[in-house]
Amino acid sequence: MRKSSLDALARELLKRAACAPHGRSAETVYGGHEHMLRQTVLALTAGSSLAEHDSPGEATLFVLRGRIRLHAGDIDWDGLHGDLIAIPPERHSLDALEDSVVVLTVVKPR
Repeated sequence: MRKSSLDALARELLKRAACAPHGRSAETVYGGHEHMLRQTVLALTAGSSLAEHDSPGEATLFVLRGRIRLHAGDIDWDGLHGDLIAIPPERHSLDALEDSVVVLTVVKPR
């Protein structure tokens, strides 16, 4: 068994994101290429974003800190601390409305 403090990791990633030119920092906490399930903690400073990209498969975002906005087509979803958002299976983007940390959970198709 492996245990991680997502709160401590969130603090560390926000510090890294503040120093990064693109305002982002991420670390995979479970899974990876050899697993179907992958969980990645992603920190974004206020005003930074992830440009529009294809859906990674079945995925969710859990907001650990801050406030984010997920865009997909003509629809936007705002997420606050504690919110869980199912990512639609289409191209989408993510904006940090304030310093934010999310947990991205992805299940890759077989």
